[in-house]
Amino acid sequence: MKTKNKKEAIAKAYQQAGPYLGLGAQLAATIVLMLFLGRWLDKQLGTLPILTIIFSIFGGFAGIYNMIKTTLNLNKKKSE
Repeated sequence: MKTKNKKEAIAKAYQQAGPYLGLGAQLAATIVLMLFLGRWLDKQLGTLPILTIIFSIFGGFAGIYNMIKTTLNLNKKKSE
């Protein structure tokens, strides 16, 4: 009986943490995608490193905004 309760507790913990597990990867992917987009545009336009820096910073802000927005939405759903 104890192992069943322990397994249920672990399953419940994973279920509660699941929506948050991908947020870090999503943040990193946004920043990296914008970095490569900035590099590509810099090479096309010959403006190295201006657009790389601008797009990287924009990607960081966009990723953080998305992470905060998603966290607030998940917490709102959890409290309802």
